[in-house]
Amino acid sequence: MRTHDRHCCRARGLPVVLVHGLAVSHRYLMPTARVLAARHPVLVPDLPGFGHSGKPPAAYDVSRHADHLAGWLDHLGLDRSCLVGHSFGAEVVARLAVQRPDLVAALVLAGPTTDPRARSRRDLIGRWALDLFVEQPWQALVLARDVADAKPWRVLSTVGHSVHNAIEDDLRRLPAPPLVLGGSLDPVAPPRWRAEVAAMTGGTSVTVPAAAHNVLTTSGRRSAQAIATHLCRTYPLSARSRAGTL
Repeated sequence: MRTHDRHCCRARGLPVVLVHGLAVSHRYLMPTARVLAARHPVLVPDLPGFGHSGKPPAAYDVSRHADHLAGWLDHLGLDRSCLVGHSFGAEVVARLAVQRPDLVAALVLAGPTTDPRARSRRDLIGRWALDLFVEQPWQALVLARDVADAKPWRVLSTVGHSVHNAIEDDLRRLPAPPLVLGGSLDPVAPPRWRAEVAAMTGGTSVTVPAAAHNVLTTSGRRSAQAIATHLCRTYPLSARSRAGTL
């Protein structure tokens, strides 16, 4: 499966991989990627079916996306990296971390889905509809282009995979305590749910004021700072020297 990715490599050291959510692509993650690239090499792939990557005939579920992402990391020779998953991408990253802990140096779960209180297609889509009222309107053209690339049927199928995935099963087995990041206005992965994720994983919850679900898009500088701070606090210097570099 052809995999498109963007590399931002102004710095050397521990690579950071940003994994997008459903219906979208690498494009909406670039505000965080560009800022974070001043401290770390950053890679932003498009998952199969989204953005410029290949389009399989059926929408991948969480496990198939995790397997594909692991193969892509192996192909690049990245034996250790910080995996940052946003929304559905957090589900993929959590599954990958459980299946291939050898690839994980650190974890960030941003706006992780799906909150058990909204674990149905109707409830999850309803929360996204609420999010439209608190997001910055300038994102609309980027998101519309991404949905057109993915096709609405694939988006709806992936919603189904998301709500049928009990992320808690993976969260309790993570190999490293994550940073749980999100916006104070996020109705999709609200602060209460993110606090529960942090509690069950031994992680740290950071809330960005006045940001909604797409915190990595609208608050790129603050998100990048939170990720960089998390790495400085949780990833030992002795281990950094052994991590894969770009």
